Amino acid sequence: MSNSSESFIAKSALKSSDLEHRRKINFNIGKYNATVVQGKKQFEDLNLARERAKNIKWKAIENLDQYLEEFETQFTKRGGKVIWAVDSAQAIEEILSICKEKNCKTLVKSKSMATEEIHLNHALENNGIESIETDLGEYIQQLDGEPPYHIVTPAMHKSKEDVAKLFAEKLGTPPNLTPEELTLVARNILRKKYVEAEVGVTGANFIISDIGGIAITENEGNARLSCAFPKTHIVIVGIEKVIPSLNDLALFWPLLSTFGTGQQMTVYNTIVTGPRQHNETDGPEEMVVILLDNNRTEILNNPKQRESLYCIRCGACLNVCPIFKNIGGHAYGTTYQGPIGSVITPHLRGLKDWNHLSGASSLCGACTDACPVRIDLH
Repeated sequence: MSNSSESFIAKSALKSSDLEHRRKINFNIGKYNATVVQGKKQFEDLNLARERAKNIKWKAIENLDQYLEEFETQFTKRGGKVIWAVDSAQAIEEILSICKEKNCKTLVKSKSMATEEIHLNHALENNGIESIETDLGEYIQQLDGEPPYHIVTPAMHKSKEDVAKLFAEKLGTPPNLTPEELTLVARNILRKKYVEAEVGVTGANFIISDIGGIAITENEGNARLSCAFPKTHIVIVGIEKVIPSLNDLALFWPLLSTFGTGQQMTVYNTIVTGPRQHNETDGPEEMVVILLDNNRTEILNNPKQRESLYCIRCGACLNVCPIFKNIGGHAYGTTYQGPIGSVITPHLRGLKDWNHLSGASSLCGACTDACPVRIDLH
């Protein structure tokens, strides 16, 4: 039995008997369940929308090389730079090289599970660079020294009282602040960091092939600030995030917001197509997109597993999964939790050490029913 398997069993046993943990998760997922029903009403034919989205992702993944090359061609026309990273080590090496060139002391980060996947914060800290998570949930988790608990809601397992206590311990704030007051505390701290940072790092929800752009979906606006204030903007994104056309966003943005948070649309939806142009007044002087493989081509090479690359990281499968709701996100011991994590992690990180996650399923099929792109997860 591998160390990761032993850890999974031990953490699962601990969390599944923690009634307070279960109460918090059921409370937060219950709020999600109430809103997602309302969000779905915007679709005249939801099943048709899901089927179309699946077909678009099928087309993108089956022709992945062509669409990625088209993206690179279009993006570099406007002065952007594309780096193809085979694995985590190469991605980190390239980022550290850019930071060294820019004499980076402070880096702001937003909207990127890929940076969690390659453990970027740890690498930056080891090289004397302060890395600040700017999304509130991620910032809370960074303060607490924990990885994200959930793909979309990183601090889902914490109550407002937990966050108030954490801020009091780490930031010296009064222990009885309201959620609104806690948000303002974080905002005041983070706004200063945007101005100080030499480099901003974001992920991307989609790589748009035909226009050579990346699309970012968010509710707080921190990714926009991370893009615009620092002189250098680095995007780290998995190669599977590609969609063929700008027109596809008309379908994918509502699907992602509805299945991710229950909203009809998220508050901020941004398309970035390169560094600041000569006729523009703001934006970064340099923009680099790192296309991360990190064993995704191994999944691509497996006809039975390839469909898992359609995932748009909405987190819906986690919210309906009885396993996730009982053992929590940290028990998985990996960046991607829940049903989608159980499917892709053994292939991203090695079957020998991670095949136990394939058994983390009740085979109830709720994850497949919940998936906006109809991945046959179970």
